[in-house]
Amino acid sequence: MKREKWGPGLIGAAVGAGAATVGLVGSASVSAYFARKVVVPPKKPIENLKVLSVDFSSPDITEGQVPTAIRLDATRATLAPGTYGFYFDGGASFALLGEVLAYSPREESVTRAVLKVIKGNLAEATRGRLSGVVSPTPELAGYDSEDVSLELPVGQAPAWLIRADDKADSPYRKTWAIMVHGMGATRAETLRALETTQALGMTSLHISYRTDREAPAAGDNRYGLGFTEWEDVDTAIEFALARGAEDVVLFGWSMGGAIALQAMDRARHRAAIRALVLDGPAVDWLELIQYHSEINKLPLRLGELGISMISKAALKVFTGLEKPIDLARLSWNRRPEDISVPVLIIHSLADTFVPASSSKKLAKQSPLVDFVPFAQATHTREWNVDPQLWTKTVQDWLLALAR
Repeated sequence: MKREKWGPGLIGAAVGAGAATVGLVGSASVSAYFARKVVVPPKKPIENLKVLSVDFSSPDITEGQVPTAIRLDATRATLAPGTYGFYFDGGASFALLGEVLAYSPREESVTRAVLKVIKGNLAEATRGRLSGVVSPTPELAGYDSEDVSLELPVGQAPAWLIRADDKADSPYRKTWAIMVHGMGATRAETLRALETTQALGMTSLHISYRTDREAPAAGDNRYGLGFTEWEDVDTAIEFALARGAEDVVLFGWSMGGAIALQAMDRARHRAAIRALVLDGPAVDWLELIQYHSEINKLPLRLGELGISMISKAALKVFTGLEKPIDLARLSWNRRPEDISVPVLIIHSLADTFVPASSSKKLAKQSPLVDFVPFAQATHTREWNVDPQLWTKTVQDWLLALAR
């Protein structure tokens, strides 16, 4: 099986190679490369999978040949069970892929079912990327939406507002869900939670935030890892309260979980936050950065120097950050007593990008945190592997919380 390459996200696989050349390029150069990989957003998502072949049905009189299967490089992600999106043509085209049909260890390839081609010509695709997104828009997910704009500190940012039918018997009919996507993703990632929120009668707001390629960039065009983006969630909460919401539940995926936790701690409207639902969250950035430095074989002193470049004002010149990031404030295993609202964490034990160990530890440290492990899923793809279990877990937890 081919080694899974890093796409947009935390740390590139090339760090390991960089560490091997420390003697040539110097400690500071390697640490700076490492630190920049954490905070510098990718220019665009990487299409890191080769399309080896596409199979078609027999010709139909009205539709002609229809793609039924696709053969891709075999990786942990492409071999995982479930349903996934597949972006190709530089992200302009999209198909929905189903379960694994065949796996060839000798050829290091996997064949998956093609459930639907939503846009583009899959027959002409040569490369693409697998995604947890299964519906690029609310309408394709089966829901009507309103395009709204949030006035963030950095400028106007688009969001989807999806209203729910009034369910008089639901304890959440006056609660809005604020959906916060992860690093390198877009608000389309959050549409997977719609079945849950709609069933509870919750209106949902699916936001973009600074530097995510949809909203305006921060002044330094860097991620704040949640240390700055929480202000954008605060704006979203204010938007909801001004339009009839009595309180909100924050949903966050990956870095979106870190953002939601900071909003719980620092937002002007934090009193309106009823609960947090987090999927594969980055709950401890110090542990996470240390983990990635270790798996990329970066010497301890260079990993620590990289952390200093992110968190120390005197070293921010190496990362281009306008202001240093207080990583200790983003590391909740070091401050579990500051968790102030109920938190549900869903996290796959097979997640090798943001390991579940920090989430599990936080649940042991704080009585307000519930940890529900999933199996088999790669990072933030628990829903894709078992959507029924994900939906039931969240819905049951929220209803129990209301009682």
